[in-house]
Amino acid sequence: MTTRSQLFRRAPDWFHPGSSRRSRIPDGLHSWLFETGSLTRRVRDLCGGEFRLRVLQQDWLRPFADESRALRLRPSRVALVREVSLQCGEEPLVVARSIIPASIRRGAQHHLASLGNRPLGEVLFSDPKLRRLGLELAVVEKAEWLPGSLDVLDTVESSERIWGRRSLYAIAHGNLLVAEFFLPSLLKREASL
Repeated sequence: MTTRSQLFRRAPDWFHPGSSRRSRIPDGLHSWLFETGSLTRRVRDLCGGEFRLRVLQQDWLRPFADESRALRLRPSRVALVREVSLQCGEEPLVVARSIIPASIRRGAQHHLASLGNRPLGEVLFSDPKLRRLGLELAVVEKAEWLPGSLDVLDTVESSERIWGRRSLYAIAHGNLLVAEFFLPSLLKREASL
């Protein structure tokens, strides 16, 4: 059976942006964590013609317990779990994990289950009814990532922490979760421009 995640040993520890941990957000990362528009479009702009989406996993699986709670799914329910890397060429800048409940697949957004190499953000942000219902943050230590989950983690120092955000979105036939994690290579590339 496919594992719940190709990225994490366990679910990240999410917290609300108003928490005292917010004050420790590294310079340059604040605008990425609180981006209100399409993150895919912003990464695409940063990469230019080198933008690439790499699908790491896409399968019907049981989400982590906290993801099921956030989506009000019974723990035994499966959802489409999609993990991707947003890259400039072969260099991963952002990894994302999306949880799309089966109820959405049966509605008008049935095409969300067959995105292939098309970014989810392009589809979501083209929907005028899209609403963000909530935002949480997480800090993931290198030890919490699965070994070999991404080639770039070999270049991440063991002391480096990777920040992420998780958005709960409402669309026509239900809610879905999108979590994005900002790799150190993102800020390095942005600073080099």
